[in-house]
Amino acid sequence: MVRQPAADRVHAGAMVVVALGTIAYWVAYFAAGAVQTAGDAVYVGFENAFPAADGYMAACWLAAASLLWRGRATAIPVGIAAGSAMIFLGLMDTLFNLEHGKYSSTTAEMAVETVINLVCLTFGPLTIVRLWGLRERLGADGPIGGSLRRGG
Repeated sequence: MVRQPAADRVHAGAMVVVALGTIAYWVAYFAAGAVQTAGDAVYVGFENAFPAADGYMAACWLAAASLLWRGRATAIPVGIAAGSAMIFLGLMDTLFNLEHGKYSSTTAEMAVETVINLVCLTFGPLTIVRLWGLRERLGADGPIGGSLRRGG
């Protein structure tokens, strides 16, 4: 197997960290409530709607990381799916926090929430842009390479 460029290995590692961080968040949320910023029904109902979507996103991150680590062209659409899911979830969470004045809270839980929102709204777009830029290099070896190079 050809060793992938360091930037790809670092990016794949970051994808794994994001996926594992997402899983850790939900373990902390359900096991101890450690990351909950409130206990009211509106907040809890909102947060309880996220695990399935976050699970999908984490699975996409893990798959994209594995594919990128191996230099596969399919890392591109899978990583773009993960990045897009992350942007969507980050925007949903950010809007909720803005509408409910949550960012004015100075708790440790809200600090964690703010960092998560920032990661979602930076790592998702950066991944999409970076992976799209790799289509020439990765496209030659993958089963979908030709269609990615043509832009379709």
